[in-house]
Amino acid sequence: MYLFSIIWNADDWATRGGLEKTDWKNAPFVSTYMDFNVDGCHWEDPFPACVSKTTKNWWDQYNSWHLSSDQKLDYAWVQRNLVIYDYYEDTDRHPEKPEECWLSPWDSQLGLSNELSRIEGYFPTINRMESN
Repeated sequence: MYLFSIIWNADDWATRGGLEKTDWKNAPFVSTYMDFNVDGCHWEDPFPACVSKTTKNWWDQYNSWHLSSDQKLDYAWVQRNLVIYDYYEDTDRHPEKPEECWLSPWDSQLGLSNELSRIEGYFPTINRMESN
């Protein structure tokens, strides 16, 4: 198995309307991974063999699907201080949100919105599943 990463020039749309420019003088950009391990399973429709109703796999464990209070606060800090473009909130490019933007489990499963709403100055950009 191989893992590839790409960098594309999105200076005109993914960088606050072009305000943040890529400094191509620093190319080539190289990423390295240390102690990187991947677990996977063979996908067979309708469900992969690794889907389990038990907690035998690490990805079925509670902590794999839920953030601690500190992790939620860290996530909010990153959103406030480091995110300059949010594909999910780009209504200029996507007047109708792409399907993948409605898949966020944060609110219902993690209770993130209630915790984040108490953080001064935070305006969540996390997408919400809207009820019909």
